[in-house]
Order: sequence, then C-alpha cells, then structure tokens
Amino acid sequence: MIKHKSIVRWLNFAAFFAFFFLHSFGAEAKNRVAHADFCRSLDYQKADVSRGDLIRSEIAKANWKSGLREEIADKYRLRYERWKKELLATEFGRMEWKDFAENANFSLTVKISDDEGQGAGTSEYLWDENGNLIGATIILGAKIDRGYPNPIYFPVVNSLSVKKPTHKISENILAAAKFAHEFGHVKQTAKTGAVIFRRQNELIAEYNDIFRAGNFDLQNARLITVAENLGGTPVEIWENREYWGEANAMSFLLERIENEKLFCSVIDKIERNVKSFAGSYQDRFLEIIETSPNCRD
Repeated sequence: MIKHKSIVRWLNFAAFFAFFFLHSFGAEAKNRVAHADFCRSLDYQKADVSRGDLIRSEIAKANWKSGLREEIADKYRLRYERWKKELLATEFGRMEWKDFAENANFSLTVKISDDEGQGAGTSEYLWDENGNLIGATIILGAKIDRGYPNPIYFPVVNSLSVKKPTHKISENILAAAKFAHEFGHVKQTAKTGAVIFRRQNELIAEYNDIFRAGNFDLQNARLITVAENLGGTPVEIWENREYWGEANAMSFLLERIENEKLFCSVIDKIERNVKSFAGSYQDRFLEIIETSPNCRD
C-alpha cells in the first residue's frame, strides 16, 4: 500500500540501497538503511493514521452504505473497466468482488486518482464501536497499468516484468494484480482488528521518533522495548502487511495467467524474489504456488 509519489520514490530508493547493503555489508546494514528510510516517511504515516483510521462518527454513519461503490470519474472509466474485466476474468477475482459487493456489514469504495500514479493505496479505514472494520477506500493510480514495483517488498507484482521477444503480460493484467493487492490489504486489516491495528500505528510512530532522535541506533534500549511491544520493528510490520497484499495478488495472478506462455517464467521469478527478499514470509507464497500447475515437469 503506497499512496504518494514521494513515498514511492523513497521506498524504491531504499529498496535498491538496501539490496546493495544486504549483499555487500550484511543484514545489519540493510536493516539500518531500511529503518532510516522508513523514518523519513514519518510525517506521511502520521497523516495517514489521522485520516485513514477512524471510529465511526455521526457524519460517517449518515453517509455509510453497505456494498461496493465505484466512484470513477468519466475520464478514467474506460481504462477502469478494462482493469476490472481482467480481475473478474478469474474465479478468485469474482469471489472477492462478490464478497465485498454483497456484504451487508461492510462498505468498500473504489476510486482513481492521478496522485497515485502507477501505484495504489487503501485508506479511510472505518471501524465500528466494537473494533470491527466496516469500511475502507481503495484508490487506484491512474497509471497502474504501467510500472513494476521493486522486488523486495512486491515480489509478486514485480514478477510481471518478465518479458520475452515473443510474448509479454498484458498491462491490464498488471493493473488488475495491483487492484487485487489492495483487496488483500482490506481483508488483512479486517482480520487484524481495530485494537491491534491502531496500536501498531501508534507504536510505529513512537519507534520512529526514538530511532531518529538516537542517531539511528538499532540497539537503543528504548527502541528495543517499543519493538517488543509492537511485535517487531516498523519495517517488519510494514513488510508483513505488504506481503499479505502480495499473496492476494498472487492468488489472482496465477489463475489469470495459467495458460499464458510466460506462466512458468513468472513462477520462477516470484520464487527467486521471495527467496532473496522475503524468506521469513515464504510459506504464504509457497502454499499458493503448490496449488498451481507444476512447472517442474
């Protein structure tokens, strides 16, 4: 879930910088770079928490309507319908869509914005008084049918960058995979619940303040205590959230391209990306691969 162009640039920069340090100087250096970059987005995170994590107010109650609402400007309508068609070309996509559209206890809004560029984001999470997620908004970038995110945090969608002279994956499939990634965020946030989700956001901000004030010292005692209360470092929490989005995108993608010539090449690249950058999370990806056609024959 990446919302702003500046954050995209920072995270992509960090991804390649962290990759260099990982192979040149080891995991400790990579972690230091990743944490430092994460702190640079602190102001963004705080703003995101304030506007995207709300207890249902009287105004929100009045505007709340269950189901799936598509608030798409006319200038984006044709491209949006192409992306949606690809998503609904799979049984997985149709079931996801139906689950949101027919859920009487949830309101999902889908929008498109030029500000998101080639990315997408999910925000405006809305909780009821019991901590249940009852609403969210997915904002798709107007150019999500272009651009491949870095392999470190987006090992699945990045795999679509595989090309051969005789064949390539449709840009509309790329857009639909990014769409499915955002569905994954909504589903996982609902499972997390308001108490844990909001507590994580609060502790992430506290961690980053300490990290920056302490000259980026990962061994700072206060930092370690906050990480223990958080259940991991901010980067680990963020990675976990993104990898759930990627797992959702993967379920859509492997069904959609099962008969494409590049299917096995995509599988191979996903496996390489996961092994190289998401090893501690690989089980969630390998489980999906195991249900797909075998490329090893």
